[in-house]
Amino acid sequence: MNVLRPVVYDAGPLIAAERNHAAFWRAHRSYLTAGGLPLAPAPVVAQAWRDGARQAQLARILNGCEVPVLDHALARRVGALLGQAATSDPVDGTVALLAADLGAVIVTSDPGDIQHLLDRLGPVGKRAEVTPLH
Repeated sequence: MNVLRPVVYDAGPLIAAERNHAAFWRAHRSYLTAGGLPLAPAPVVAQAWRDGARQAQLARILNGCEVPVLDHALARRVGALLGQAATSDPVDGTVALLAADLGAVIVTSDPGDIQHLLDRLGPVGKRAEVTPLH
């Protein structure tokens, strides 16, 4: 039995979708066809979204994603992680924590930043895997 691993998108993949990056779109469609529903956390959407009238491809990719919210509890965990890691990007922090919680694959254009955060999570951070956007 092959269990499909969760996938979390950082802002880089959303920007790649908007720029009609063919390899990314193929990978996204493959994941959907296999029964997956990638996650694009709400802060990631906020980072990429600027003008819905001019971002048709971004709107299209988001129709094929789940958008988890950043609630109070997660926001506090993100803040604590950023403090431990001596960084300040709450978007990256949200991606790292959500992926670690789910044991997900992270598709990102900033693999070093995300890995730094996962490393600060200790054994829980090792449950997530960083995949650079190509």
